[in-house]
Amino acid sequence: MQRITVLLNPRAGSRNGASADDVTAAFRSARCAVDVRVADGASIVAAAVDALKGGSNVIVAGGGDGTVSAAASVLAGTDAALGVIPLGTLNHFSKDLGIPPGLGEAAQAIAAGRTVTVDVGDLNGRSFINNSSVGMYASLVSERAAMERVGRGKWLAHGLAALRVWRRYRRLRVDVRGAKVEAARRVITPFVFVGNNEYQLSGLELGGRKTLAAGRLHVCMAPGMSRRGVARMIMAAVFGDVRTLDGFETFTAPAVTLDAGVRRLRASIDGEVVTLDSPLTFRIRPRALRVIVP
Repeated sequence: MQRITVLLNPRAGSRNGASADDVTAAFRSARCAVDVRVADGASIVAAAVDALKGGSNVIVAGGGDGTVSAAASVLAGTDAALGVIPLGTLNHFSKDLGIPPGLGEAAQAIAAGRTVTVDVGDLNGRSFINNSSVGMYASLVSERAAMERVGRGKWLAHGLAALRVWRRYRRLRVDVRGAKVEAARRVITPFVFVGNNEYQLSGLELGGRKTLAAGRLHVCMAPGMSRRGVARMIMAAVFGDVRTLDGFETFTAPAVTLDAGVRRLRASIDGEVVTLDSPLTFRIRPRALRVIVP
């Protein structure tokens, strides 16, 4: 018999408002009894650990990608399964797995779905379900969070942060070692993006993944690309294919190491900015996470 615990982050995304009563009612309609625990972003990990120790074999993350990532970091490598109620703004992970966006539909999918295994990324011992990066994107995430703390809306904060980071354009000098790189290669790049499996890089499919179980990291960088080139890259991502741009490089690998020649380096992990010891070692954990999908 399944013991289901729902970890509900009431502050998730722009569509927040799902209460513990709403979640309980949705699962009751799906003929499931659940234990709903309200937890914010900072306490999701502790709540997931507690639920796992309490014997729950299905732990449901109700929130955005950050909430899901925190729960997944606890469940990866265990026999427990992750369920997802997408309540965030973007919900990349759930979209790539075909999980329906509505509360009632997601509850039905968890109650009657099937369990699959998917890959998890790892950066210096920290798990990620979507992506991690250094350089411009990590700076953008940090700037956006600062603006949100002073009351800016999420999309306005994102736009203003992107403009500010682009104006003070900086490049990172880093040694890259990975697949097809016999020796460390030094590059000067505005960013290094590392995805959990391969991302689509053009048009309407931008940011999506066809699979989460190919056992590969997706590494993107732009050695030598200027600030104007970065602007062209953003336009190409929406209206064309960034892979056609001079200076843009991408490859897949089971592991990659970045060494910036400094003791500590700031990185984003599924939208959270952290400072880690350098070098940064990324690796894929093949099929380490059990997830319930429709």
